[in-house]
Amino acid sequence: MEEFAAVTGLHPPRESPRRYLWTDAFAVWNLLGLHEATGDEAWRTRAQELVTQVHEALGRFRSDDPDAARRGKPLSGSAEHPTAAGLRIGKGLPERREGEAFDERLEWDRDGQYYHYLTKWMHALTTMTGVTNDDRYAFWAQELARGIHPGFVHGRGNSRSIYWKMSIDLSRPLVPAIGHHDPLDGFITLKQLAVILAPPRGLDLDPEIDVLRKMLVGRDWATNDPLGLGGILCDAYRLLQLLDKTGDATLRPLFVELLGAAARGLDSYAAMHNSHEAAAYRLPFREFGLSIGLQAAEATADSLRGHEAEFGPDSSRLIEMIARHQPIAADIHEFWGQPENQAASTWIEHGDINAVMWATTLLPHGFLDLHLKKQKRGR
Repeated sequence: MEEFAAVTGLHPPRESPRRYLWTDAFAVWNLLGLHEATGDEAWRTRAQELVTQVHEALGRFRSDDPDAARRGKPLSGSAEHPTAAGLRIGKGLPERREGEAFDERLEWDRDGQYYHYLTKWMHALTTMTGVTNDDRYAFWAQELARGIHPGFVHGRGNSRSIYWKMSIDLSRPLVPAIGHHDPLDGFITLKQLAVILAPPRGLDLDPEIDVLRKMLVGRDWATNDPLGLGGILCDAYRLLQLLDKTGDATLRPLFVELLGAAARGLDSYAAMHNSHEAAAYRLPFREFGLSIGLQAAEATADSLRGHEAEFGPDSSRLIEMIARHQPIAADIHEFWGQPENQAASTWIEHGDINAVMWATTLLPHGFLDLHLKKQKRGR
């Protein structure tokens, strides 16, 4: 994390730091995790500095925006509300211009706003409130949730969906397809926001939560993609923590549903995974997502022990099915802990994201713990 801070311009700070929303969300969790593990206030200060940098850099239009009138200006129009109109991804290329032909290869490198990155940042901000006891961070997360909802969520009634990628100003979809787990991530994250900062100090997000809840009906969350699979396991643990905090029994069926999807996905992944495949053909950060998820599964099993009956007869069986795949996490750690594998092109070309998610696998509870137990001050 010290190396990451140096190379991206966080510490020592530089005039034009390299900020990227997904990577920086994991960095916040890691820095707060280090603070809690060591008691060293410097790590918490670094996390606060990172949040400030992200909002200053990604809460503004690009300096090379095609529209000269908005270059460098806050997306929300107000520096006091840095998240109220979303945050840029931080990609290297400007977003695709209106009327410009779609190029799938180029689109991966173009800027814009991603729903699944924004939910990660909301989660990171709520963790900041949980650790620092400063409600500003959770309030910014709530402003972010409310601000992006009208842009990303579209359709009516039971046909509502979420655009995967929007323009920086949220005026048009850049990739209209829905992300597999976007409604799930959105629902759980907004429920988390509602718990950590309730009205009147916080915003009432019930209308947005209700829309997202309806999108969950009839979906199959199973996947054999390691990053997505890890996400399901982490979401299940987040739901369990919300259940423990709120006693909301309506969350139980979704929790068991996620366990089932994770068990099926792990069986599929294990059948096709080759632990001896060369590093040049593997993406570390995607595998780290799975190893983090498997550690979340361990925490889930520990929390459920003695309470399985509350979740029906399937929960114990599904937990056991998931536990059979725990050695995969150790294999991932051992493989990517080898210096020769960290010298592979697949590590170096994605250096920042690999570094921070590797750190998260080594100290996961800054990310996994929702920090819902502290008393909150008024804003």
